[in-house]
Amino acid sequence: MWQRSFVILAILVIQSLVIGGGSGATQAADHTKDSVATVQKNLADKKAVLLDVRELKEWEEGHLKDAQLAPLSKLEAGSDVKEFAKNLRKDTIIYCHCRAGSRALVAAELLQKAGYDARPLKQGYEDLLRAGLPKAP
Repeated sequence: MWQRSFVILAILVIQSLVIGGGSGATQAADHTKDSVATVQKNLADKKAVLLDVRELKEWEEGHLKDAQLAPLSKLEAGSDVKEFAKNLRKDTIIYCHCRAGSRALVAAELLQKAGYDARPLKQGYEDLLRAGLPKAP
């Protein structure tokens, strides 16, 4: 029994070293330090796009005027990353937002791995509305 536990532990340590780049720990992504005013300016100047990574049902209940929908579930499946990439230059900032900020972190990490300047917003949908980003009609 102890041998099986040891083998499982060894496998987990090896996976941790491989995934963590040899440090034994993975680095979590952080929310962008860009202010909402900076986000708005970059969107207005066409230097950035706003990506809503909530699910379709949430999007249909209300979304931001300038946002594009790319549900995290589809990004994780890989399909939307390829589709989204067709219409976006690598030098464009991608601001990811969701309801509360955690899905935006995951989505940004996926897009960063694909070579994009993806920046997860800590502010969720309601926070962004309160900050002055316009709601779609």
